Amino acid sequence: MTDEGWFAGLDPEDHGAAVTRIREGQAETSADWPRVAVEQGFAGNRDEYYDRLHEVTVAAAREAAGERERAADRQLVHAVRAMDDCREQANELAERLSEWAGSLDDDAGTGVDYARELAAQDPETPGDRRVVSLARRVVGLDEEADDLERFVETTAPEVAPNLTMLAGPVLAARLISLAGGLESLAKKPSGTVQVLGAEDALFAHLRGDAPSPKHGLIYTHEAVHGTRPEDRGSASRALAGKLSIAARIDHYSGDRRPDLQAELDERIAAIQARGDDDA
Repeated sequence: MTDEGWFAGLDPEDHGAAVTRIREGQAETSADWPRVAVEQGFAGNRDEYYDRLHEVTVAAAREAAGERERAADRQLVHAVRAMDDCREQANELAERLSEWAGSLDDDAGTGVDYARELAAQDPETPGDRRVVSLARRVVGLDEEADDLERFVETTAPEVAPNLTMLAGPVLAARLISLAGGLESLAKKPSGTVQVLGAEDALFAHLRGDAPSPKHGLIYTHEAVHGTRPEDRGSASRALAGKLSIAARIDHYSGDRRPDLQAELDERIAAIQARGDDDA
C-alpha cells in the first residue's frame, strides 16, 4: 500500500487483514482517509472509520509488543534479571536464616553453604523444622539461580555472538538488560555503554557532586579490573568501544567477527604494558 488507504479492498469484518495492513502499510502522501473510506464503503461515516482505525491500531500495537516480548533478547533479559533476583533473595534469606539458627545453636554458620547443611537435616522440634524448611527455600532459590545462569550461558551466544565473545555470556546479558534490549544497546554510543550500571554516579557528577565515572558494569570484565587503577579509564574506553561495535554487528548482521577479540586483546595488552614501562 503506497498511494491507497490502509483499508483499500478490505472486508470491514476481516480484522486480521486490517491489522496486517496497519503494521506493514504506508502511504506516500496524506489524504482525507475518512472520506475515502466512506466513499469506498469501508465505513458508513467518519465516526465509524475512526472507531475501526482505533480498534485495529490498538490490536497492531499489542501484536507488535507481544512479538517484542517473545524475542530472544527479551527472554535473555528476563532470565538474567530473574537470576540476579534469585541470587539476591537467596543471600538475604541466608542472612536471616543464620540469625534464626544462631538463636537455637551457638555453632550456627552463615551463607548459602550453611543453608545447604541445614537443608539436609531431619529435625525433631517445631522450631528446628521451620529453620530447616527456610534453609531448603534458600537452597532452592540458589539452585534456580544456577539453572537460570546456565540458560543465560547457552542463550547469550545465540542472541549476541560477538558481544558474548568479548564480554562473556552473563555480562553480555546484563548489558543488554540495562540497555533495554539488543537493538537499544546497538544504538548507544560507546561512552554510554562504558558507564551503563553507573547511573547514580553519573547523575551525581552532572549535579557537580562527584567526578565523572570511568566505568559501570564493565568493571567486572578482566580487561578493566585486571588493569591498574590509573589505566582503567583507558581500558574501559577501549572495551566499551569494542562492545559497542559488537552489539551493532549482532543486531544488524549477526555474523561472528573473531577479529574483534584479537583487536581488543591487543589494545588491552598495550594499555596494561604501561605499568611495566613505569616499573
